[in-house]
Amino acid sequence: MLGGVQIQTFQAAQATLHIQKTGVGPPVVLIHGLSGSSRWWRHNVPALSQEHQVFVLDLAGYGRAWRQRALSVQAASRLIADWLVAEDLVEVTLVGHSMGGHIALRVAALLPERVDRLVLACASGLLKTSPTRAALRLPHAMLVGRPSFVPRIMADALRAGPMNLWHGASDLLRDSVQDLLPQVSARTLVIWGTRDVLVPVALGRTLAAAIPGAKYHEIPRAGHVVMVDAPAAFNRLVLSFMKESEAV
Repeated sequence: MLGGVQIQTFQAAQATLHIQKTGVGPPVVLIHGLSGSSRWWRHNVPALSQEHQVFVLDLAGYGRAWRQRALSVQAASRLIADWLVAEDLVEVTLVGHSMGGHIALRVAALLPERVDRLVLACASGLLKTSPTRAALRLPHAMLVGRPSFVPRIMADALRAGPMNLWHGASDLLRDSVQDLLPQVSARTLVIWGTRDVLVPVALGRTLAAAIPGAKYHEIPRAGHVVMVDAPAAFNRLVLSFMKESEAV
């Protein structure tokens, strides 16, 4: 244990998840996006771990698991599903940002009996563009986000490396979740930043409308990294959603 945080790894199919676990209670799994890392959730873990056991992932190829090739969206989803089964985690809440939300949707489709709730933050999965066009939006995205977070974005992108980022972006833009959405059985909350220039708000509304019973919220003045730009509002929405769904 390091300061109340337990460090774990899980390996399957020659890929490794790096996992940080803290707190006690129903399981919540935080999945970062393309070029991200577990550090992107540092403003959220303290609030979520007060009443939940929180698992913060570094996906293969990113963060503390950077010394390997990044997996495709579908391969990363299978790896997380294998880990959930190995840990025998049930009634799980998956919280995914951007590519992490895309992955969370696929995990929920693989294990509907284990995934009880989904929180999709500025999730990819419906985005239709090219990796080059997406990359051209990055400077604008950083300008509308929290300035103090830009060094973390740059450090994690450098750690992941250009090949992982290019292959990851190309893969997620080819992988649509459109056909999965009407079949989602997990209770779902979709959260978007009104100033998201990477995955536009219109896609968030479309995503939520296609998931049966999904709730949708926009956070004013927040950009793509919504849980960093507006952590207090984000945490409030997530905690309220989990309390409401537990009462159902």
